[in-house]
Amino acid sequence: MPPGSRIAFVSGSFNVVHPGHLRLLRFAADCADFLVVGVDDQKGHPAIVPGPLRLENLQGIGFVNYSFLLHDTAERFVEKLKPAFVIKGKEHEDRFNPERAVLETYGGQLLFSSGDVVFSSIDLLKREFREFSPSTIRKPHEFPRRHGFEINALRQVLTKVANTRVLVIGDVIVDEYIACDALGMSQEDPSIVVTPVLSERFVGGAGIVAGHASRLGAKTTFLSVCGDDDAAKFAEQLLGSYGVDAHLLRDDSRPTTLKQRYRAAGKTLLRVSQLKQHGIDRSFQDDILEAVRARIDECDLLIFADFNYGVLPQALVDAIVALGIEKNKPMVADSQSSSQTGDVSRFRNMMLLKPTEREARLALRDYDSGLVVLAESLRRRAEARNIVLTLGSEGLLIHASTECGEQWLTDQLPAFNAAPKDAAGAGDSFLVMSSLAMVAGADIWQASYLGSLAAACQVGRIGNVPLTAGDIEREIDF
Repeated sequence: MPPGSRIAFVSGSFNVVHPGHLRLLRFAADCADFLVVGVDDQKGHPAIVPGPLRLENLQGIGFVNYSFLLHDTAERFVEKLKPAFVIKGKEHEDRFNPERAVLETYGGQLLFSSGDVVFSSIDLLKREFREFSPSTIRKPHEFPRRHGFEINALRQVLTKVANTRVLVIGDVIVDEYIACDALGMSQEDPSIVVTPVLSERFVGGAGIVAGHASRLGAKTTFLSVCGDDDAAKFAEQLLGSYGVDAHLLRDDSRPTTLKQRYRAAGKTLLRVSQLKQHGIDRSFQDDILEAVRARIDECDLLIFADFNYGVLPQALVDAIVALGIEKNKPMVADSQSSSQTGDVSRFRNMMLLKPTEREARLALRDYDSGLVVLAESLRRRAEARNIVLTLGSEGLLIHASTECGEQWLTDQLPAFNAAPKDAAGAGDSFLVMSSLAMVAGADIWQASYLGSLAAACQVGRIGNVPLTAGDIEREIDF
């Protein structure tokens, strides 16, 4: 517990921890920095549930910082602990409360509350952020048969991915998810009123691309430009914990892009983006190009993760691509255009381009052609070897070169996850897994299958958490 923290104290029997208890404890946790809960040992009184089991129930509640079996009276313990607040249920307000006299000796407060009527389980929300259910993933078996591989054989590809050397270049983004309880409809105007109960931050953008690559086993370097702010420090620290060698150049003129998503009942209500989209100036472009030049000889794969927020101006892209061609390095690219606009075709001579259908149509100004014609037109313009069009809930379309390089084959994969929780990050995980697989020797069909497995895992949880090879292996075996 940090020095100077305000302590709240709650005591009780807690024979059965019910929603009323949880509301009271949630209220107590919100009042202070550190919540201590004393579980009465009930000596001399019949207990429905033994003390150690009652204590174990309290220890499983995420917002309770410390809980213990209380062998003394509550007022004597308060005299020793001196908490800032003692919290009791509303039913105690008109009764004698022996803790009051002790609190008055040092300025503590006695508060009565039954907690908010609206209650959210913080532990369930945190679990939603971190966990996914494999039961929602369905692997198609016809696709592997068409392309002559066994699903179980993909484990060998994952093994070869380890220690691949990857260089990722693009925009660093911090994603913040604010989980809320819906209070109801405003009486003044037709708007939904919510109260935030939990906030979680993740590294997004090209940062999570680097995170995926590193956690999948690749030795990963990440180059980007961000602000000189707390969001940048958070991103740098978290990337380091993922094993990414991050080089984030600080630009005072552009804050680190922060995207906030307000969610309630499993749905996103509102997105707020704090950003500036102007291109980085020439000095930063020169610094990034020099950093690429210093590392490209040791690189097995170069990934452009472009979110069109100014980190990859065309002159810089052209210079890096020319260097990659000169050094004969595989390159892949994704250029996202969701709330912003971009042109994925500006990344030329890529081993793999992975736009959404909308991004491909924006790049070609073609809103009428069928998907195969669209993919072929994009391939010709960008001189790409393989195109994967992602189609959301419809899955994806693969437009790939044959061994002779003169004919083109097209196939499709359905979306593997039938019940996605959060579509954000699906394309990033697909791009990383599929491109790493290709560098490891897989063909586009095997790589796309692995990429689809990665995307299915990613959309099965809330927020951008890097995938591991173990995540993919479990889905191969499931």
